[in-house]
Amino acid sequence: MGDLWIGNVEESTTDDEIRDFLCRYGFPPYDSIQRVTGTGEHPAAVVTFDSIEPHVLRTFQPRIHNMFWKDRTLVVQVMPERSEE
Repeated sequence: MGDLWIGNVEESTTDDEIRDFLCRYGFPPYDSIQRVTGTGEHPAAVVTFDSIEPHVLRTFQPRIHNMFWKDRTLVVQVMPERSEE
């Protein structure tokens, strides 16, 4: 399982728009999404891919990191693996 942090997402962006954006750049559809509001200035989303390992996501990440989308520059990182203990 791999998680992808997408930071600085325009606040009004829908989950479907994020899914379509990622698919346009070669990502498979994500399995779940969690919104992170933070301080409100740079909202983010964490998308989870149940069947994709983090090392695979790292090959996709440069496609969209620092991309200008919806009047914002995205910050995209692969989250460290987490233990499911």
